[in-house]
Amino acid sequence: MLRALVSVLLCCFSLWIHISYGDLITCSGIVPVSYRKDRISITDFGGVGDGKTLNTEAFRKAIYRIQQLRGSGGTGTLLYVPSGVYLTDSFNLTSHMTLYLAQGAVIKATEDTLNWPLIAPLPSYGRGRERPGGRYMSFIHGDGLQDVVITGENGTIDGQGDIWWNMWRQRTLQFTRPNIVEFVNSKGIVISNVTFRDSPFWNIHPVYCSDVVIRNVTILAPPDSPNTDGIDPDSSSNVCIEDSFISTGDDLVAVKSGWDEYGIAYGRPSSYITIRRVTGTTPFAGIAVGSETSGGVENVFAENILLYDTGVGVNIKTNIGRGGFIKNITVSEMFMENVRTGIKVAGDTGDHPDNNFNPNALPHVNNVVLKSIWGVKVQRAGLMQGLRDAPFTGICLSNVSLQGMAGATPPSWKCSDVSGAAIEVSPWPCTQLTSTQQVISAAMDAANTCEDQFKEKEGVVSPLTKENNSFYRLNAISLAFINMVQK
Repeated sequence: MLRALVSVLLCCFSLWIHISYGDLITCSGIVPVSYRKDRISITDFGGVGDGKTLNTEAFRKAIYRIQQLRGSGGTGTLLYVPSGVYLTDSFNLTSHMTLYLAQGAVIKATEDTLNWPLIAPLPSYGRGRERPGGRYMSFIHGDGLQDVVITGENGTIDGQGDIWWNMWRQRTLQFTRPNIVEFVNSKGIVISNVTFRDSPFWNIHPVYCSDVVIRNVTILAPPDSPNTDGIDPDSSSNVCIEDSFISTGDDLVAVKSGWDEYGIAYGRPSSYITIRRVTGTTPFAGIAVGSETSGGVENVFAENILLYDTGVGVNIKTNIGRGGFIKNITVSEMFMENVRTGIKVAGDTGDHPDNNFNPNALPHVNNVVLKSIWGVKVQRAGLMQGLRDAPFTGICLSNVSLQGMAGATPPSWKCSDVSGAAIEVSPWPCTQLTSTQQVISAAMDAANTCEDQFKEKEGVVSPLTKENNSFYRLNAISLAFINMVQK
């Protein structure tokens, strides 16, 4: 209960800070606002919000009605879920609809795992992520849709994941656990102003999608809940993630694009992913790329990230057999407190779907820019471990300060098979990252040197210090606030 209170208060406080100290930049305009002329309520179809009645038929009938109304040439239909707890099996959405949760509304997943529907594995994964064969359908699912909105007055979608987590712990899972929300091959998706709680597996999973906005959401799961990633854009493009609080048992945001030989064959990258003003805590990574990156990941931009009690601040992870590429990744203005490792870029992370992966399919990682990052109570500054036969290039660090605990051994860096450059970094990084004039690869254009990456539009950025960086000051206030509430 206390964690939930902290989550809500911190999210509101962080938003107030950004509004008070500057205009909010947003990418949410990539999906136009949809006005729904027709409106129906789940209660019109027999929905009962008593927390006991099974409402599966009510949701299915309501969504079928939306499909009929769409045929009349309207602008789509809003499905209103009033206050109450609506127990239901998993269900499919349809195009041109808004699922609207009123204040106090809860859509709660049934715990009947035996009758949970199965669907085919994703072609870029070749099998379920956890188990061979198919996978359980997500609690709320959409395939081949367009113009879909999930929003409301901060109502809750509850996956009741505990029963699934215990099956995972007891090794009794037959198939891969369901996500709480998944969109496949869909376009024009907006998810906002909703709380997601206790997903059985990954929380929000847009895969093979384009034009997706996820903003003003709260995602909660216990820190020991297995694989409860917050938001995982997967082989998707033009994705906007903003103004959200995430506290889960795995990566807060992880950009993916397929798994080994299946992802290579499918060949659909994740690109143009924006992550902005996200606050959270997790035993794993705050902002992650991978480890499933076989279709390629490019043009990822994350800024104004606030992390506390976290395993790794930034984690770019891949492995032999992945193939693909990771390039043009920028993380800027990140503040972290009490983390094990500030920055990790590694080529030895993640398992394989089967023994048919090609060990010669090596990932190519270049042009990773990490700037204006401040950390306190950091145990290890950074670990950068490329591959001997495919070194990671263009690792550019600028204005990075990762300080340890008072009286403890200062944080250290460990590097191998990487190259790049650094400026204004404390503690000073590995020798592989020490020349600001270095051209990263003979094949790269001169404009792609780290020196160019360090430059802002109007000049070279100034060192990140407590005295001259307003982002540091504002987020120090945020963490002071969270500590006050927890006490």
